[in-house]
Amino acid sequence: MFNLVVLIDLKKAFDTVDHQILLRKLELYGIKGEALTLLKSYLTNRNQKCQIKNSISTERLIKCGVPQGSILGPLFFLLYINDLPQCLNKTKPRLFADDTNLTASGDSIIDLETAVNSDLENLRKWLIANKLSLNVAKTEFMLIGSNAMIKKNSDSHLNVFIENKQIKQVSECKTLGVIVDQHLSWKSNSENI
Repeated sequence: MFNLVVLIDLKKAFDTVDHQILLRKLELYGIKGEALTLLKSYLTNRNQKCQIKNSISTERLIKCGVPQGSILGPLFFLLYINDLPQCLNKTKPRLFADDTNLTASGDSIIDLETAVNSDLENLRKWLIANKLSLNVAKTEFMLIGSNAMIKKNSDSHLNVFIENKQIKQVSECKTLGVIVDQHLSWKSNSENI
């Protein structure tokens, strides 16, 4: 059995949440009437300006994003991506705020490659529909297995793509602040404490 994880990196995830899409999703989740109106007023018609030394920019309307540093910001983002798993058929998503990992298992490297690439295409379409962007340069994948399995397949080059760009394969990754290697050992994490 072969296992693989894809670590998805979204570009400015909290800053790019589309207000109209979020409000439609909130309504689908059963938030209606005055509660929805209140949340709409919280999200929309916000302005911002920047100050650098003594210069202040003109005020600009914020058209997307959820307020960060608030209790509602992360909750809004979670509700925004809550339907992402529905677009995936062959991988299992692990969602924690803006950290998204897709895991897959298969009887061969080719099975893994096929499953992951299929769902990465589904993810790409979901991201477009929800006006979110993938940071392909920071998205990576890792083959997981024993020393023997990894060595036996070291010549097998996995071709994992999204947006017609190859995703970088790594032998260790950091997820939720923890460093994990392809053998699922804690050695690298322990060395960095």
